Amino acid sequence: MLSKFIVAGAVSAIAATAAQAEGTAKQRFTHEGYTYVYDVQDTAAGKKISGRRYPGAVAFNLSVKDGKVSGVSNGHQVSFPVEEARGAASN
Repeated sequence: MLSKFIVAGAVSAIAATAAQAEGTAKQRFTHEGYTYVYDVQDTAAGKKISGRRYPGAVAFNLSVKDGKVSGVSNGHQVSFPVEEARGAASN
C-alpha cells in the first residue's frame, strides 16, 4: 500500500510537470508523516520513479509501463495497476 501512495504522488507530479522541460530537480510530497523525494525519468521502457522516503532514507525504485507499476520499495517487490495508485491519491 505504501508504494501506491508513492506512485500516487508521482503520478500527480508527472501530470503537473508534464509541460515543463526535463531537469534534474527532485520532486517531493508528504504522506502520513513521511516525505518522499524522487526523480521521474522517461525511458524507452516507460517511466522510472526512484528516490528515498524520509525519515530513514528508505530507497524505492519503481517502473511505470502499460498501466502497471512494479519495482522495489523498502526492499520489497511491489506490483499493481497505476489506477490503484490514483485511487489511493484520492483517499
